[in-house]
Amino acid sequence: MRRLAATTVLAALLVVAGCGSSSDDSSGNGSGGVDRVKVGLIPIVDVAPLHLGNAKGFFKEQNIEVEVVNISGGSIAVTGVVSGQFDFAFGNVVSLITARSQNIPVKAITVGNSSTGKPGADFGGVVVPPDSPITDAAGLAGKNIAINNLNNITDTTTRASVRKAGGDPSTIRWTELPFPDMPAAVLGKRVDAAMVVEPFFTIAQNQGARVVAYNFAEAIPDMTVAAYFCTEQTIDRRSDLTERFKAAMDRSLRYAREHPDEARQVLQTYTKIDPAVAEKITLPAWPAEINRASVQTLADLMLTDGLLKEKIDVAELLP
Repeated sequence: MRRLAATTVLAALLVVAGCGSSSDDSSGNGSGGVDRVKVGLIPIVDVAPLHLGNAKGFFKEQNIEVEVVNISGGSIAVTGVVSGQFDFAFGNVVSLITARSQNIPVKAITVGNSSTGKPGADFGGVVVPPDSPITDAAGLAGKNIAINNLNNITDTTTRASVRKAGGDPSTIRWTELPFPDMPAAVLGKRVDAAMVVEPFFTIAQNQGARVVAYNFAEAIPDMTVAAYFCTEQTIDRRSDLTERFKAAMDRSLRYAREHPDEARQVLQTYTKIDPAVAEKITLPAWPAEINRASVQTLADLMLTDGLLKEKIDVAELLP
């Protein structure tokens, strides 16, 4: 039912996309003033570069004033961008692939973040209670696993990990929970496991949870997890604004990559993380470009899992 509902909502947004409220001014602000933009972000470590770059004035230098709107996942990001609630958003690439497969005109403009590619040293994974009988990814088959949104990169890569370990991912039951609620849900045994990312990944482990799978790192080497995106309409009608946002975002990503300590510190401005925890978390990779091959592999996994009806080329989605 949730999958059907999500598909129906996204399909309905095609109508909205044709009459969005974005300005027809292809130069962005035209008058030389400041463009005020709303950006949909999940309050997790992945988006630290945008918060850091905003604090450093990188967006101001591009005559952009950013208003951050917190969201829970990629499908909500897509809905918000297409409906005009957000000008730009951060979303996992599986949600973006799903949207494109339904002819919803979203397009990535720059990379968001990537897996470190290192099982045992990545910024997310599947955790279980300390006394759980589950010891590896195969043991997740048939269990109830918490994810932030259905049909996105968290469940797609968890299925891949279970499949590689010899388990049957089709038997998994999924429960949607916001990332901040996952540590308590696991420790309280309201779910058997949770696929969680930083800073809540470290918080869960500090509270006794055990890691049984590093699904991002195990699914695809050097996998692009997410991207910053907007609608094709925004790119066409507000091309200058889109280029300036990308320039500020790319500089922010580079700065976070080169100043990891500051990336940790900025977490305290948009999450309720203890400074001691911030020092321990594993940061994601913030590369200069999207790993296009990894995005295509994710699309192929989605076809295997039945999230896509036919094989698609992701080139139209990517910048």
